[in-house]
Amino acid sequence: MNVTQPVVRARWCDIGRIADLVTETLAPTGLGAWLVPDERCRPNTLAAVARIWIEHALLFGDAFLLPNGTAATVWFHRYRPIPPPNRYADRLTEACGAHLDRFLQFDQALAARRPTEAHNHLALLAAPGPAESGHAAAALAGAQQWMDTLGLPTYAEVFTDDDRTLFRHHKYADRDAVPLGDHTIAHSMWRLSLLWKGRSSRNVRSPVRRPLVPHNNPSVRWALR
Repeated sequence: MNVTQPVVRARWCDIGRIADLVTETLAPTGLGAWLVPDERCRPNTLAAVARIWIEHALLFGDAFLLPNGTAATVWFHRYRPIPPPNRYADRLTEACGAHLDRFLQFDQALAARRPTEAHNHLALLAAPGPAESGHAAAALAGAQQWMDTLGLPTYAEVFTDDDRTLFRHHKYADRDAVPLGDHTIAHSMWRLSLLWKGRSSRNVRSPVRRPLVPHNNPSVRWALR
């Protein structure tokens, strides 16, 4: 299969489809089960949270779909700090309900190790189904072509060995390991654009760790992704 299959830029009318893809991808995983232990409400919770961030990405980043709608990527352009989504604290509380603390813990752990330099952040790679389908590889390759033209490094967090292998194949290098609850590990990965004009010519960099800064509103901490 040709993994350089082109992608199309998502529009506002595609938000529901992308949220469904995120839910179908994440719900069966260990991470999905840890975020929302209640299997009955897991799909609706994951979809509601995903929708918040997909909407926000269309304002402060990009989202791409395979032309057949089987996979998507969601990106943030982190050239500068990104504000939280509109009514974020209320929306997140409504979406997560009793599972709010887990989502806050999840994001706090990732945000503490996120790069401080300008980059494009692959926040979501949604490709339900087996890796052999090639949908994840095609979605990543197509979106990566777009991102590389912007001349900045790209950054991602992955949660399975299969995803690490996929990202390594697309010239991402391991950067850091982030322990989460219930033995879940997030692996952060970093890729330089061929047009990157930064000081370093290497694709492997030392992890950038930032101290956790308490905030009076815990929901806002999760917004600063």
